Amino acid sequence: MALSTPANHSTVLFTLRGFPGMESAHCWIGIPIFSTYLFAVLGNCTILYIIWTEPSLHQPMYYFLAMLATTDLGLCLTTMPTVMGVLWFQLRKISRQNCLTQIFIIHTFSFMESAVLFAMALDRFLAICFPLRYATLLTSSRVARIGLVLLLRSTLLLIPCLYFLLQFPYCPVAILSHAYCIHQDVIRLACANTTITSYYGLTLILLTMGADLFFIFVSYSLILKTVLGMSSGDEGHRKALGTCVSHLCAVLVFYVPVLGLSVAHRFGRHASPLLHVMMGNIYILLPPLMNPVIYSIRTRQIYSRILRIVSLKRA
Repeated sequence: MALSTPANHSTVLFTLRGFPGMESAHCWIGIPIFSTYLFAVLGNCTILYIIWTEPSLHQPMYYFLAMLATTDLGLCLTTMPTVMGVLWFQLRKISRQNCLTQIFIIHTFSFMESAVLFAMALDRFLAICFPLRYATLLTSSRVARIGLVLLLRSTLLLIPCLYFLLQFPYCPVAILSHAYCIHQDVIRLACANTTITSYYGLTLILLTMGADLFFIFVSYSLILKTVLGMSSGDEGHRKALGTCVSHLCAVLVFYVPVLGLSVAHRFGRHASPLLHVMMGNIYILLPPLMNPVIYSIRTRQIYSRILRIVSLKRA
């Protein structure tokens, strides 16, 4: 593998990309995108505030929801400076060090969100399949340890990828496909043999997000088997499955854009650059925007608390 020392390429600048062919409208395009960021940040902060201040929500299910809101908030705050910088201030250049830092943070939050969705599926599995033992199986201290393990998994496995990206020399014209940096976008600009790094990245995706999605499927298969075996009638079935609807929506909102972006990068090299930009924006904006909406509407305790806050402000 042809590698070079980091010092030889410390001045490399990557060029971020907005909406190709629509540069004159970037200021106007930035308004709905900034509004989406704003609603996503406010929504996730509201979820965190409600869980923090409402003692009745100090339960494993809501602790995991707080982790999900934190990852969504982190993803927004990590990408918003470069995205809005490109759209509103034409700040298209980013140093290699800043770009790789953003890669590390974005992928950490992405892996963490996938891991939290798996943990939430495990929570629903224990709550429905082992209701009498649920409180003893999933204590607050165990939830905290689970969160720590998921965080370590999301960060430590990324270190080899960053090491290789730091060593690679890059092409003189280094134009990215998005207004932020991600691994699969930066690696294609390396002027070196990236086979090992590419295979490691693919393996990492399969062992993290792929494994999480597989175990989510297994969890819901067992949940469905348990619910169908209940003798409490249709009402019991609906009540048990109703607790899973919000989580299933969150799973779809996260994994569908991730899959779409991955397909666009691996098989859509000759597709319109605008397609990559659109998929990239959906990937970073849809989950942080929709998750607070999903859980606010589908979770009675959070919905009633939001109504209470709104009514107090009106009064």
